[in-house]
Amino acid sequence: MTCEIHEECGVFGVFNAKHAAELSYYALHAMQHRGQEGCGIVASDGETLRGHRNLGLVKEVFDQKQLDRLVGNNAIGHVRYATCGGSNHSNIQPFLYYHSTGDFALCHNGNIVNSRLLREMFEKAGSIFQSTSDSEILAHLITKRAYGKRTDALLEACRQLEGGFAFLVLTKDKLYAMRDRYGLRPLSLGKMGDGYVVASETCAFDVIGAEFIRDIKPGELIKITSEGIESSFYQEERLNKMCAMEYIYFSRPDSDINGINIHLSRKAAGRQLAKECPCVADIVIGVPDSSLSAANGYSEVSGLPLETGLIKNKYMGRTFIEPSQELRERGVKMKLSPIRSVVKDKRVVVIDDSIVRGTTSRQIVQMLREHGAKEVHMRIASPEMIAPCFYGVDTSTYEELISAGNSVEKVREIIGADSLGFLSKEGLLKAVGASDLCMACFDSKYPTPLFEDITKANKDGK
Repeated sequence: MTCEIHEECGVFGVFNAKHAAELSYYALHAMQHRGQEGCGIVASDGETLRGHRNLGLVKEVFDQKQLDRLVGNNAIGHVRYATCGGSNHSNIQPFLYYHSTGDFALCHNGNIVNSRLLREMFEKAGSIFQSTSDSEILAHLITKRAYGKRTDALLEACRQLEGGFAFLVLTKDKLYAMRDRYGLRPLSLGKMGDGYVVASETCAFDVIGAEFIRDIKPGELIKITSEGIESSFYQEERLNKMCAMEYIYFSRPDSDINGINIHLSRKAAGRQLAKECPCVADIVIGVPDSSLSAANGYSEVSGLPLETGLIKNKYMGRTFIEPSQELRERGVKMKLSPIRSVVKDKRVVVIDDSIVRGTTSRQIVQMLREHGAKEVHMRIASPEMIAPCFYGVDTSTYEELISAGNSVEKVREIIGADSLGFLSKEGLLKAVGASDLCMACFDSKYPTPLFEDITKANKDGK
């Protein structure tokens, strides 16, 4: 099966701070949950850009020798996971380009929905691509207008992109950060001494001792130089449609997005879920790690004791972002282990953040029954996922989404639970405390234009 590139990654940038590469290393390590397939760092000493990238975790790709080679006070870094883009070295970021108007590096989180059209346009004009990542399209858009001001080239490039993205561009003496005009992908700005940092999540700031300043606004491009920060907007019409999955699943509990703490929003979702989907049971357990906050909230409202009923193998990757169905099937039992003495002869309420393909839920129910659970009731702290995401979440086709063509009762039957309940869309908004989110995967209301080649491929299951 083939499909479009969908990647949920993490980006980090630092300007005017000593040991920029080492700071990037620690920041990327804090965001390792956003991608475990590959990573990279490009640093600048004010004259020369140097980079290193490879397949693997941050701690596997970099050692002190590698970091010492990346000299300079400016750097950008990236953690990536692969879906249909392919697990190969050529797709690992940051990309580093050498150009007559000035060398630059870039990295990207998200997905450009008109990437195929733009790629075909450039290829017909004679351009050559060295990766299958849509991130490379920005480089071609930049160099197309490279002989004017770099800021103007970036602004014009962003105007041609549709989708959800957060881009970082590093030159020898400047750092640029830009965010899509719909506000789909997160990007925050922080201060560190006399320098600045930008990151997909604020947890990266905490680990390096940086101070959060603000979220970069939808449609905003900021330029960071030795003179300070300049802000521009590439679109007058802007929305603030943060991806709901950032609150539900992707972000770390200690991160804040749009002024909202992830742990507290998940806990509130669990409280709301208990009100909407109560259950007669003995204990509540959460699926580690991203559902533990919601389980805490569900327990508080329901009055059912919160227990640790599932233990996670900390050395396994996240099943939702592994590239193949076969790995997902095999990985669940290696990743999660029930505690028999906790669940035996109990009516168990299992809190999970989402049901995507149903693989994990089905195996969790089965494992709990094998370990003696009398009843297993699944409660999901998000609505039913009924449509693919085109903006960077790994849900490629309608046929992969268990709720896309099945009722709640049918899904319950497939996963083998005694009962099943989902948080409502209204309940999710209330829990997050946001007036608006992108919930296209829950309601098929996409905030951006979609392009025929993408929607057809997904409907056809390609």
